[in-house]
Amino acid sequence: MTSRLQYQIIAKTDPDQPLVPDYLRQSMFDLYFQYYAGTSATLFNSDLKQKDYVILLWNESHQLQGFSTVQLINFEFNHQPIRAIFSGDTIIHNDYWGEQTLPLAWCRLSGKIKAENTELPLYWFLIVKGYRTYRYLPIFSHKFYPTHRYPTPPEIQSLMDYLANFKFGDYYDPQTGLVKFPESQGHLRDDWADVKEGFRDKPDIKYFLERNPEYYKGHELVCFTELSEENMRSHARRGFIEGLQGKL
Repeated sequence: MTSRLQYQIIAKTDPDQPLVPDYLRQSMFDLYFQYYAGTSATLFNSDLKQKDYVILLWNESHQLQGFSTVQLINFEFNHQPIRAIFSGDTIIHNDYWGEQTLPLAWCRLSGKIKAENTELPLYWFLIVKGYRTYRYLPIFSHKFYPTHRYPTPPEIQSLMDYLANFKFGDYYDPQTGLVKFPESQGHLRDDWADVKEGFRDKPDIKYFLERNPEYYKGHELVCFTELSEENMRSHARRGFIEGLQGKL
């Protein structure tokens, strides 16, 4: 299927300068606000300031139809340097749900980041407040966490806990694997939060709802997977390799 969207990736080159100009930031927030409650321009802008990349989706009329923000985290764990990609605010206009432009762009970007230092492990660290996002994990990866398929290895759980505590402090509960803020930092509006009819019994969605039953309040499940050729599946792997090869 030919995509109706084109993507653009913007990288932060100066830490003292905003990632995107004011008019574009406003367009991003306006689109985000259509789908998310419990947020504000202040919260949105504060989150965006922490990000290193943004993927923008444009239609043929050059109107913004979606975006995803990305933060690159460099850290040490057990005396080993590691890198992680943290996914931030993400939305696609519902007219374009099902198109694969954003996943392709994201996988190419992750491959490009991996190519900057192929010797270091690279992980995808994300917090999930909707079942649609959670479903990307089994599509992208052979091994990901948490899942109903197998238990999370202790060493992986420790790494997840470390990152979640580093990023969210006491808002993260290692017993539940959830990030809970005193007030929602953004949750899907009711029209978009409901699980589609017939989907609740699908194994991955059922598991997500068991782990994060109050997702509609903005609670987020910490998730994790390694970004590597060996661990990525099908189209995601192809996009990742294209990014490794510089085809961004």
